[in-house]
Amino acid sequence: MSAPCEVVVRQAAGNPLGVFERYLTLWVFLCILAGIGLGSVLPQPFQFIGGLELAKVNIPVAVLIWLMIIPMLLKIDFTALAGVREHWKGIGVTLFVNWAVKPFSMALLAWLFIRGIFAPFLPADQIDSYIAGLILLAAAPCTAMVFVWSNLSNGEPHFTLTQVALNDTIMVFAFAPLVGLLLGLSAITVPWDTLFLSVVLYIVIPVIVSQGWRRRLLQRGGEAALQTRLHHLQPLSLTALLVTLVLLFGFQGEQILRQPLIIALLAVPILIQVYFNSGLAYLLNRTVGEAHCVAGPSALIGASNFFELAVATAISLFGFESGAALATVVGVLIEVPVMLSVVRIVNGSKDWYERRFAAAVKT
Repeated sequence: MSAPCEVVVRQAAGNPLGVFERYLTLWVFLCILAGIGLGSVLPQPFQFIGGLELAKVNIPVAVLIWLMIIPMLLKIDFTALAGVREHWKGIGVTLFVNWAVKPFSMALLAWLFIRGIFAPFLPADQIDSYIAGLILLAAAPCTAMVFVWSNLSNGEPHFTLTQVALNDTIMVFAFAPLVGLLLGLSAITVPWDTLFLSVVLYIVIPVIVSQGWRRRLLQRGGEAALQTRLHHLQPLSLTALLVTLVLLFGFQGEQILRQPLIIALLAVPILIQVYFNSGLAYLLNRTVGEAHCVAGPSALIGASNFFELAVATAISLFGFESGAALATVVGVLIEVPVMLSVVRIVNGSKDWYERRFAAAVKT
């Protein structure tokens, strides 16, 4: 059952984990140090940047987020939606985990740990904000890094592309209502105007710009022109992410120095939901009879988060100095080591996963 997948994977191999992605945790840690140091020594520039708002949207952050998100969406081929019937079982499993399980399981874990078990160790006035940040982190599936995780797990590239394109399409319409519902269930006031504005700014506009740009590049120079442009944009996108993190920690530095345990406590529900959702997607794919090269990326798509969107929305809704912004950044901090561990589990269990198909062939 896996042989056809292996042929496709060999034909589409690429996108190895780059130096930046491999050491993302280190870069985030350095941004923490740089942000805290600069925020303590030069607070005035940070306050000035924080005040550059229009309709509750911080303009510098909006520009930085566009620089992050548009190159990622430039990679997405929405014509891949035509192949949604291929591997429909795996797509169904991933959609179920991404939209019916992950956001709700994170809201439950946030309520259990942040409002319950860990509450005595956290600032009381930030409890709701931490919960909101965790909900934002889980409400949107990953867009860019999924291609890296899929390649590392020998995933079927056509399935991965179709699934990401489908998730991005759903996200345009479902992100705001889903976030609003979960925040409301958590007794957190929902600023609907700002939430919808965030969706337009950080999802709708980047999708329109990136797809128009992608079409123009392909018309003028084909796939080679697209890949050249992506190669040139990658450093700019990564730099924008790092600058955003420095700004965040410039505002969060005092709180972190006062209670350094906060980051570790916020990481607990994130870790649990990653392993729970990836495991659920993996087992459900095995149950419905999907091949391992589909189950791998399905598990990884089901577990990873679109943290750039979460960070941007948290800042727009709650501000630079909010617990929500800090909670989303914790997701960035642990993204690579946690997802690499899921890749190892998926790859290491391949023989066990495919034993079922071997038995079915014999009978």
